[in-house]
Amino acid sequence: MAQAAETITAPAVASSHKSEMIAFSVMVLVLAVLPAFVYPPFLMKALCFALFACAFNLLIGYVGLLSFGHALYFGWASYFAAHLAKVGKISIPYWAGSWQWVTITNSPMVPELAIFLAVMGAAVLGFIAGSIAIRRQGIYFAMITLALAQMMYFFALQAPFTGGEDGIQPVPRGYLFGLFNLANERVMYVFVMIVFLLGFLLIYRVINSPFGEVLKAIRENEQRAISLGYKTDRYKLVAFTLSAAIAGLAGAIKPFVVQNASLTDVHWSMSGEVVLMTLLGGLGTIFGPVVGAFTIIAMQNYLAGFGQWVTIIQGGIFVVCVLLFRRGIIGEIANLLRIRL
Repeated sequence: MAQAAETITAPAVASSHKSEMIAFSVMVLVLAVLPAFVYPPFLMKALCFALFACAFNLLIGYVGLLSFGHALYFGWASYFAAHLAKVGKISIPYWAGSWQWVTITNSPMVPELAIFLAVMGAAVLGFIAGSIAIRRQGIYFAMITLALAQMMYFFALQAPFTGGEDGIQPVPRGYLFGLFNLANERVMYVFVMIVFLLGFLLIYRVINSPFGEVLKAIRENEQRAISLGYKTDRYKLVAFTLSAAIAGLAGAIKPFVVQNASLTDVHWSMSGEVVLMTLLGGLGTIFGPVVGAFTIIAMQNYLAGFGQWVTIIQGGIFVVCVLLFRRGIIGEIANLLRIRL
């Protein structure tokens, strides 16, 4: 019976991987060609949010954890990267009868180091927040993540290094590895595209690994996963931290693209926006968040002339998509073609 099951499922698995590889190749080709027809800064911003949405989808689509506070990692990584690239000052406290501060570095950092430290900072925040949030499930989990994100939002509003309502601007792009001038739009676009593709492939590898299969088992039936001997809280914490780190990677790149870091990136509405992107593209699909992110950013960019009506238009489009495409845009296409995307 086991051999028969393998005979049946092996071709299906191979076919699904083949369809995903074809879709990935098409996506790479489209991203390589698009700058010739579309404004590169728009594409770079869309790629940042696409990676952010993919990171969020890793958590909700494959673990079943709804986080209403993912802007915490995206926004704070943006602040970290912008501050390190522009000022570079890092101070840590130590106790010597009273709390004192010692400065580790006090000069602007190269882009790759600023991005790396920002991602590490987002991962640490994700580990701390995840350690608290995974103690609860369902709506309680979501509310804890939202509460933690709002606490950090108000801290960002008051912290001196974030610039308050003015944010951090202008953020210098600098030279990548001392060789590539990121001030050049083409060079910057290639860098952002490569980072996005690497982040996308990392997520794809995670969800198709034994670790990813355990995450899917937790999503489907956590009690059964526990009965099989898996320590589900550990798996959820690792997934939460990984999702926060990848969201931080997206946030760390954004200030180099738009050359500023602002409160908008840590506001609760940003967390709602990434939920919208994921649901619109297709929850639990690997390519859905990318399509959803490009759709939302395109609407914001090309419908900007409508002012505040953009939000209403987005809401209307979202309602139509929910009614007509319940699996999301990519989810419906995949279901129609009987393939996995």
